[in-house]
Amino acid sequence: MVAMIFDRRSLLKGIGAAGVATTFSGLASAESGEGPAAGRFLIDLREVDRSDVPDEVEIVHDISEIDLLAARGDPEAVPGVDSTTPDVAVYQDNTGSVPENTGPPVEVDKAPDESGSPAWDEGEAPSNNELQWDKRAQRLGDLSDRPDNRRTIHDTTTGEGARVAVIDSGVSDAHPDLEDVVNEDLSENFTTDEYDFRPNGAGDHGTHVAGTVAATNANGDGVLGTAPDAEVVSLRVFSDVEGATGDVIAAIVAAANRGCDAANLSLGYPVPFVDPEKYPFLLALKEAYERAAAYAREEGTLVVNSAGNDGIDMDGEGILSLPTEAEGVFGVSATGPIGFLWDDKQHREDLALKRLTDPTSSPANYTNYGSAVDVSAAGGDYDPEAIGGGDEWFYDLVFSTIVTPDGDDGVETGYGWKAGTSMAAPQVSGAVALVRSLRPDASVDEVESLLRETASEDEPGGEAYHGAGHLDLRRLVKEAR
Repeated sequence: MVAMIFDRRSLLKGIGAAGVATTFSGLASAESGEGPAAGRFLIDLREVDRSDVPDEVEIVHDISEIDLLAARGDPEAVPGVDSTTPDVAVYQDNTGSVPENTGPPVEVDKAPDESGSPAWDEGEAPSNNELQWDKRAQRLGDLSDRPDNRRTIHDTTTGEGARVAVIDSGVSDAHPDLEDVVNEDLSENFTTDEYDFRPNGAGDHGTHVAGTVAATNANGDGVLGTAPDAEVVSLRVFSDVEGATGDVIAAIVAAANRGCDAANLSLGYPVPFVDPEKYPFLLALKEAYERAAAYAREEGTLVVNSAGNDGIDMDGEGILSLPTEAEGVFGVSATGPIGFLWDDKQHREDLALKRLTDPTSSPANYTNYGSAVDVSAAGGDYDPEAIGGGDEWFYDLVFSTIVTPDGDDGVETGYGWKAGTSMAAPQVSGAVALVRSLRPDASVDEVESLLRETASEDEPGGEAYHGAGHLDLRRLVKEAR
């Protein structure tokens, strides 16, 4: 069995971290002089002629397809009052706000509890496949909780011929479940560091996301993605948990230019940077995202974004949550169970999804909500009161591919848990791959309509948390055939 990244004592120590709002210490931009966005700004070519941009201004990304340039230097050197806006920092959408795995590799059947005793008796640990409640609930492949002769999603399609861009911290193609998935030729680093499209110190957020989309379960005891025969294009925009808006905008346009069916974004601007009256640059960023999304849609690419983890009503006064609220972006909120596999015997009886305190479609306690949500999807949940207790609370998070540095310029591959709307968005991006594999000529509007029309309605929390409903792959592929 492949080692899984998890150590309970390290994990519990890690989740004492404060939420996103407190970890976002300042607005990294041209004014702050810190972070990857330092000294950076965007130039609007609808406000200034390209020939009037002075030579001393460095062009980091030419995004002239949507009349934008990402630049570095002195914005005042560019003529025109409205020609520039700060290129501000953007963050991964599960950073610091929800628990995740943080420990060294430990075998699944030897994960210790706080007393040092194994969490499971020898030979009694659930397999990696059994830990994927998100995929089992959707009846993917052989991961159904009802093992009989009924058809599964992958009997109809596995996403062959589809392509998904993961715009994130990079994707490790060293992972056995991803090594045949990542298109190296189309993948690229959009940051200004010296590394390639792989994580290279940027963390395993993007690798976890990519596994949710297209992991192949290569050795039979790994994890299975929604569309395991789809292709992933890794467009890295984070050097750590922080990136620059201009890099993200450039990556969206690149995803469209490279024929991607979906561009998965699991990122955003956390509280307190949601009030456009207090932070007017948000309106300029909104327009930039809308230009990028409109261009992507014209090229056949659906931009999918996580709704955010601040637990806020995006329809509230003084709230603008980006990129989710940008026109043309498909917003995804997060759901998750409470109580999955807390009973050690559940997995043996194939009843794990029937013995839940909260169903898998229950809104996660951290998810943003509001009319910008198009659908909800599995992002994982957790019971704060259970953390540190004897229950296996972490099984309610999403289990996927991860990597950690091995200390010798390489990575150690494994599997672990994360939760967030970051984990929900790739469920939808994988679903787009399934649709496009069945209907390669479907327009973006048609793909969106299928996602909404087949979503499961009347879920806990109602429309505010689920939009058109909860992602339902069985209905989706049936309708798309």
